[in-house]
Amino acid sequence: MLWSLIKIVVFVVLVAAAALGAGYLLEMDGGVRIAFGGIEFSLTPLSAVIAFLVLLLSLWLLLKLAALAVAVLKFLNGDETALSRYFDRNRERKGYQALTEGMMALASGEPRVAMHKAARAERYLAQPSLTNLLTAQAAEMAGDSKKAQEVYKRLLQDDKTRFVGVRGIMKQKLSEGDTDTARKLAEKAIALKPKHEETQDTLLQLQAQARDWSGARGTLNLKLKNGSLPRDVHKRRDAVLALSEAKTILTEGSSLEAMEEAIEANRLSPDLVPAAALAARGLIEKQQLRKAAKILKKAWAVHPHPDLAVAFAAIHPDETATERLKRFQPLLHLVPDHRETKLLEAELQIAVEDFPAARRALGDLVEHDPDSRALTIMAAVARGEGASDTVVKGWLARALNAPRGPQWVCDKCHNIHHEWVPVCENCGAFDTLAWKSPPESEVASATSMAMLPLIVGSLEDKSGDTAPEQADLVEDAEILDPVGDDDTPAEGADHPGEDAEK
Repeated sequence: MLWSLIKIVVFVVLVAAAALGAGYLLEMDGGVRIAFGGIEFSLTPLSAVIAFLVLLLSLWLLLKLAALAVAVLKFLNGDETALSRYFDRNRERKGYQALTEGMMALASGEPRVAMHKAARAERYLAQPSLTNLLTAQAAEMAGDSKKAQEVYKRLLQDDKTRFVGVRGIMKQKLSEGDTDTARKLAEKAIALKPKHEETQDTLLQLQAQARDWSGARGTLNLKLKNGSLPRDVHKRRDAVLALSEAKTILTEGSSLEAMEEAIEANRLSPDLVPAAALAARGLIEKQQLRKAAKILKKAWAVHPHPDLAVAFAAIHPDETATERLKRFQPLLHLVPDHRETKLLEAELQIAVEDFPAARRALGDLVEHDPDSRALTIMAAVARGEGASDTVVKGWLARALNAPRGPQWVCDKCHNIHHEWVPVCENCGAFDTLAWKSPPESEVASATSMAMLPLIVGSLEDKSGDTAPEQADLVEDAEILDPVGDDDTPAEGADHPGEDAEK
């Protein structure tokens, strides 16, 4: 409406300007005299202007007739499309001009203008492969998903534009949250254009979210084959998929197949902690204890982790605390300066009640890198060395309010997971979990009390009775931690030191 009003106003202004100019020329004195071959013409100013315009028009018509004559001569000489090209030239010029203006409008964030220009270009060019794509993108930008989907469906009818149509509808389904349909469309898009890297990534992501591990491994191999994925990254992600497939098989009750997949995952990526732990447990069930220990030691040398220590303890679950400490020595010597090694050794020393050795094992962790686990171990050391309740409670108070320490954290959205999963439960990203401290310190929860049994309950009371101060300590710990009565199992309950003590 506003645009129509503007055009009317401009037209009225132009007419008024022309009338004013004509009146001015009529009132002017003098004129133009033209003499040619003994013939003389005298023109008034207005007549001279009109004659000049007629001359320009005649020259334009003359050029057009000359171009038509050339086209006719070409046609007579055998060029069958010469005349059609002549008459279509103006239409093409207008069509491509409208198409260019539409693309500029789309880039400028004016989707409605782009759709109008695309419709104009379609009238002149009759090339839907160009104009439909512009219309679909403009409709998406304008929020008209129905119009965009209609245009994408038209693109499906042409072999040259079928991939663009499938990909466009796939993206619409993704934005609507219909991941099942989007995954099927992504598979069709890959069949049409196997080397399209973006579609490969989309399909891999959707297959991982749908727990289609076999299909995801096929897509991963396709990415490697087409050179869109480095070989080392492929091995890592293939290991993640193999481990995920092993866990799924284990859930279904087939432990043998699960163990084979876990061993394959560990072979592909020896530093993948969950794969090493699962493969070791499978070998332990088959009584292949030396192979299990070898896998765990290899993984520990690359990435020390509590789950590896738990699996290593499960190799001989019935050994005494002293025997366990001796058996763990080769593992502790692999990466002696690592934080996890120091904590593990301190727990093992507490289990054999060698509290000075546990303090030495901790080193400067309590001063320079304190977290709930290190501080709780320090509380156990203080209790074992006969420190007063005030000292022990002080360590516990610090432990309950200290950061949790390393956890499974998504590199993309920083969401914290209680256990490793191949796909982030928050953002859906694949293979983004890393064992590290969260960006922001988290207040310790009930799981920070994992070592409390060593402090107040599990340590053997030589008198046979529980000391009154131990009961008070438990009560104080529950007061410090308001969620202490949660049913969540203590994270450290599976630590090898505690297993030995129990």
